[in-house]
Amino acid sequence: MSADGAGPAPALAAVMQRVAVTAETVGPRFPLYAEPADGRWTTTGRGSWTGGFWAGLLWLRARYTGDAADRRAAAACTARLEPWVGADTATRGLILWYGTAPAGDDAAAAELRDRGAREVLAAHDRELGLVPWGAALGGPRLLARVDGVPGTVPLLAGAGPQGAAAAASHLHRHLDLCLGAGRDRDLSLRPALSFDAVAGWQPCADPPPGWSRGRAWLLLAVADALLRPDPALPGPALPGPVLPGPVLPGRALPGPVLPGPVLPGRALPGPVLPGPVLPGPVLPGRALPGPAARLAEAAELLAAEGGSPAAGLVPAADAARPDGPLDTSAAAITAVALLKLARVPGPRSAAYAYRAEAILQHLAEHHLTGPDSGRPPGMLLDGCYDAGKELAVRHELIWGDFFLALGLAALDGVVDITRI
Repeated sequence: MSADGAGPAPALAAVMQRVAVTAETVGPRFPLYAEPADGRWTTTGRGSWTGGFWAGLLWLRARYTGDAADRRAAAACTARLEPWVGADTATRGLILWYGTAPAGDDAAAAELRDRGAREVLAAHDRELGLVPWGAALGGPRLLARVDGVPGTVPLLAGAGPQGAAAAASHLHRHLDLCLGAGRDRDLSLRPALSFDAVAGWQPCADPPPGWSRGRAWLLLAVADALLRPDPALPGPALPGPVLPGPVLPGRALPGPVLPGPVLPGRALPGPVLPGPVLPGPVLPGRALPGPAARLAEAAELLAAEGGSPAAGLVPAADAARPDGPLDTSAAAITAVALLKLARVPGPRSAAYAYRAEAILQHLAEHHLTGPDSGRPPGMLLDGCYDAGKELAVRHELIWGDFFLALGLAALDGVVDITRI
């Protein structure tokens, strides 16, 4: 799977070597992104929304090496995530799930994850039907963003029946708001929406609709839900302004709706956003699919090859800029999501597995630095942090490293992908 050999082992070894070098370099800080020329890391003191990926990488290294010292280093890093337990941010799913799930049977990591799950459950807004984006990272609090869904679904699902119901509500609400599909099954994605008490949910300009990780994050959340039956169950009817679900024949729409295609799925009551009515796909005489079927259809839409064959195995950071920077981190997230979907029995399981392995092989062969590259080996290059702000657009990103390592470790039998 790398230029130096077949299978995932050589690429995984290179990534694990890079983790070891990074750990020596950053000390107690958290790596965020590294310069493509020399591998020099930009770091943060508290980890921001990416801290769990560094802790998760250290756990993957500990499982790969079996070394007690590596396990202690991973445990110490995970302990430094504790301040995020009570932080007002939906990214606690990313931080506290991926920073603890790779730890396996580590008691301290499990305790931190359980505390985080209870706090996130307490933040679930029943009227909005989701855990709001929050104010901890700055900006408006009442946002629905696709990157607030992955990690949050399995984190909440571990918090008992109430947690499972909140996980279902959180996921399906984001599908209602963020994802749509028209008659031609083209994907319409709204990565972020803000809530106004008068106007309801309104799409945000940033991230843009063509944001590469928008599709990848949502696919990962759907895959996790399909692996956990409880979150696939529908939540209670949610009041308040919503995007409509499909229309049953003979049932009137409750008012004009937001333009844009709508994914077939659970219809939600309440007033809706202004705008012309979309003639969505209505199939007379055919019952609406159940929640699991809805998730399977969402997965199929999100897993499509970037909406066009030209998208390739690594998407553009912004689909509206096909000649702009790529985003290998989005590809790595997608590969992990596809590996999870391949574990869900169904007619597309084999195709998901094939594409996941193709993505990982492409990343290893074309974007991972080797021993003779003049740069530290094991760097996953061509990740794009923020194309709009031209921030770290061809760099090594810590979450890209994590998901590449997780995918390779799953193929190599180091981890069970369904449990992380």
